[in-house]
Amino acid sequence: MTALNRVPSLLTRATTASALTLVAVGGGIVAPGAASEASAAAPGAKALKVAASKKGAPYRYGATGPSRFDCSGLTLYSFKKAGKTLPRTAAGQYNKTKRVKAGNRSKGDLVFFYSGRNVYHVGIYAGGGKMWHSPKTGDVVRLSKIWTKSVKYGRVR
Repeated sequence: MTALNRVPSLLTRATTASALTLVAVGGGIVAPGAASEASAAAPGAKALKVAASKKGAPYRYGATGPSRFDCSGLTLYSFKKAGKTLPRTAAGQYNKTKRVKAGNRSKGDLVFFYSGRNVYHVGIYAGGGKMWHSPKTGDVVRLSKIWTKSVKYGRVR
């Protein structure tokens, strides 16, 4: 076999070895165009972790943390820690986010509850039909099942 005939074989082995090395050290292979999707999801993933870290924090109307929250106060605080600025209210946050269809929702997207045209509650989508939120007076920040289909999803940009 000549050196010229061995080039494709050597390239295949080199590419496989590089991919295996990436996987072994916790890296990944990103397809062209996928980097922008991943970077867009990063603030949501960070905000989700922040919200989960506040598990058990008491609800308090108008509170924005760090130890007490209302629903939009929790989302505002969580995204602020992730480097993003949101308006104070659930309705304001709804107006600031990019709409996402339920089938395209991702962990870290905001979940907005509405009645008619009014947005009255917000949480952070955690996957599996659940969200982190600060529900109401007398309750605490917790992971809950999304209890209605009357929700819309928004992605923080």
